[in-house]
Amino acid sequence: MRGDETIVIVPTRRAASGRAVVALPKGHVDPGETAPEAAEREVREEAGVTADLVEKLGDVRYWYQREGQRIAKVVSFFLFDYRAGDVADHDQEVEEARWVPLQQALAQLTYRGEREMVQRAMQRVGR
Repeated sequence: MRGDETIVIVPTRRAASGRAVVALPKGHVDPGETAPEAAEREVREEAGVTADLVEKLGDVRYWYQREGQRIAKVVSFFLFDYRAGDVADHDQEVEEARWVPLQQALAQLTYRGEREMVQRAMQRVGR
């Protein structure tokens, strides 16, 4: 976060329906990484910024389909404070990264679980 703003991204990968998705930066934990280390790396790669870990916000659990298989997924979200960098420096997996007010993120994010994480962030920072 930067003040009362967060970064949202538009990944190049579309939703199953083919529509663009507005999301929070996230990704897989690489071998040897902890979940917070992976989150910090993903923020750097997908949002172009470096940030300092504040705390874990929570987990989002959901199911999705891939090649006819139903797959369970758990994504951990963390609250970070902006340190440096520019959202224009995101990687090729992201079409756009932008700073938005937390309240605006609630309206723009595609997935309910991510909106819930923004609500938690707002509570943690007293907004």
